[in-house]
Amino acid sequence: MTATGEDHVTARGGPWWWARRRSAVFDVSLGVVSALECGLEGIPFARDAGVPVAAGVVFGVLAGAVLVVRRRWPIAVVLVSIAITPAQMGFLLGIVGLYTLAAAELPRRIIASLAGMSLVGTLIVTFVKTQQDMVRGDLDLGDWFVPFAAITMSLGFTAPPVLLGLYVGARRRLMESLRERADSLERELQLLAERAEERAEWARNEERTRIAREMHDVVAHRVSLMVVHAAALQAVARKDPEKAVRNAALVGDMGRQALTELREMLGVLRSGGNERRVPAASVPLAAVGVAAAAAASRVADDEGPSLAEIEELVGQSAAAGMVVDLSVEGDPRSYAPEVEQTAYRVVQEALTNVHKHAAGAKTYVRLAHRVSEIAMQVENEPPGEEAASSARLPSGGNGLVGMKERVAALGGVFVSGPTDAGGFRVSAVIPSS
Repeated sequence: MTATGEDHVTARGGPWWWARRRSAVFDVSLGVVSALECGLEGIPFARDAGVPVAAGVVFGVLAGAVLVVRRRWPIAVVLVSIAITPAQMGFLLGIVGLYTLAAAELPRRIIASLAGMSLVGTLIVTFVKTQQDMVRGDLDLGDWFVPFAAITMSLGFTAPPVLLGLYVGARRRLMESLRERADSLERELQLLAERAEERAEWARNEERTRIAREMHDVVAHRVSLMVVHAAALQAVARKDPEKAVRNAALVGDMGRQALTELREMLGVLRSGGNERRVPAASVPLAAVGVAAAAAASRVADDEGPSLAEIEELVGQSAAAGMVVDLSVEGDPRSYAPEVEQTAYRVVQEALTNVHKHAAGAKTYVRLAHRVSEIAMQVENEPPGEEAASSARLPSGGNGLVGMKERVAALGGVFVSGPTDAGGFRVSAVIPSS
């Protein structure tokens, strides 16, 4: 933060009411000069008034020294200067007092009233003094000179300090307003930076979750089928060599498909498409979320699965030994890519879970094309006694969570749980638009 606004105002280092020591030294110096001036002017005043010279000097020194408190009580300084105007003393006191009064944050009516009083007082004193000089013969000019001199002197003594004080006060208030606006803008920028950092962190976490879900969907199903086929291959290797050869070929095909899909995904994540790479330090925080969303879209759009591949997906599970029945209701039609990919992934993950937890159980896959939505359901019967597959497929517990997140992201409904018969059911409904 810069030393502006409140920090600037509260940075006080001077004594009493002064904000800085330099201001205190300056005002004390002005007070000393004003006291000396009024003290010297008190000598002729004492002679004309018929009082002791010492009394006139002391009176002038005390009156001139009031200028020290001009920043604290500017009204008092101006009133003192008006009061000693008939004594023809306090020239510096009057000018500096009017300037300080006009520059202070006081109501304009008070400034105008005191300036008017000073103007009238100076006008009267100058008029009387000039008239006396004319009568004594010190000045041999026409009658026009008396009012001319009085008006000129009073305006020259009052107008310049008042106008200068108004200008300096307005400029000072403008600078304070600009400092406050700069502080406010700096605080807003800091808040925006913090929010941008939070959004970037949220985008990074969201993207990590989406990448993990995509890789799980792409790899887990095929690897699970590979493990199932490998277990079957181990069981029939000696009894039925021909079936073992077929299972080995299926394992090889599925492994190559899994590697191909994984390689494509990693290639998109590493290269980020055909865009030129930019050092991470030079990327604005606000662009992280956009880049993350674009990367996720490229991962999902590069040759992603569709509903046309559901039959092939079911066939792969059947080839692995699962008794699976596929039924389709309604007229098949094209949907948005993200809808078709999500529907495919739900069926794929549900079949993978059957391989893991209910091997050998009969499974029903139902797909319904409706007017404004697409519904899918995968239900398996209770597994038999041999359900504890020798394949011993591991489970990370992320499959159902990933399916629910995918469906919810498209505004759909996802339900999963055991059936009354002892099996398990996965259902999802996704809006078609």
